[in-house]
Amino acid sequence: MQTKQTDSFIKRFFKGVIIALGFILPGVSGGVLAAILGIYERLLGFMAHFRQNFKRDFLYFVPVGLGGIVGIALLSAPLAYLLAHAQVIVLWGFAGAIIGTLPALAQTASAKTPRDGIDYLWFFGTLLISSGLLYFMSELFGPLPANFGGFVIAGVLIALGVLVPGLSPSNLLLILGLFTPMLTGFKRFDLLGTYLPIALGGILAMLLFSKGMDYLIHRFHSRVYHFILGIVVASTMLILIPNPHAAESIVYTGVTTTTLLISLAACLIGVGLGYWMSRLETKYK
Repeated sequence: MQTKQTDSFIKRFFKGVIIALGFILPGVSGGVLAAILGIYERLLGFMAHFRQNFKRDFLYFVPVGLGGIVGIALLSAPLAYLLAHAQVIVLWGFAGAIIGTLPALAQTASAKTPRDGIDYLWFFGTLLISSGLLYFMSELFGPLPANFGGFVIAGVLIALGVLVPGLSPSNLLLILGLFTPMLTGFKRFDLLGTYLPIALGGILAMLLFSKGMDYLIHRFHSRVYHFILGIVVASTMLILIPNPHAAESIVYTGVTTTTLLISLAACLIGVGLGYWMSRLETKYK
């Protein structure tokens, strides 16, 4: 009996390691990985109905959370290295991965009701407004500090990437200048300065928004998804556009033709990966 319990703990631990990949890799959905591994619905149920079966569900997700911490720590070091030494190639690969998810997201947006003129207004309005706000955010409000409060916001965005289908938190974190500092904190295993505020932000977002997001998606499905599409397209474009006001903007200075060709190849590979992940989401949803 003890062996069975140990195996169960280990399996859930490694599920957490795998799901962690989707929390910091753009275009790879942590929610999709959780669904594939069979714990997505239980996670959302736990957060939406926090007081029901709290002890049972909390103990169930403890090894998942521990695995997530280890998975993030293992992945953050090589990812931070690649961003420092091959930024253009990595960011084009990220953008491609997100682009690959767009067809499935657009299909989901009109899955319940036919697309109408209001949906197009939601999409293009969100695209234009969010592009301007995200591009000039640092100039208007100053850079978002990579401190406890900034990482709480990062945790909120990461949680929304689970709650809001198709929303990639990593590209927003890149634009806000929090992605590389977050990876650095993960790499250093900074439990109090990085892991704790991100966990607090994630838990807070899950508790506050899980029921609301479920209501909005069921009541205003098409409008919500076209809103999401606008944000995703805007933030993906801005990853590839130099921004003198942003802390982590892409830099093309000194980039060679070879680097551009490799970046294009990385983008195409990313598109394939994103498309494959979106097909998996459709299969396991």
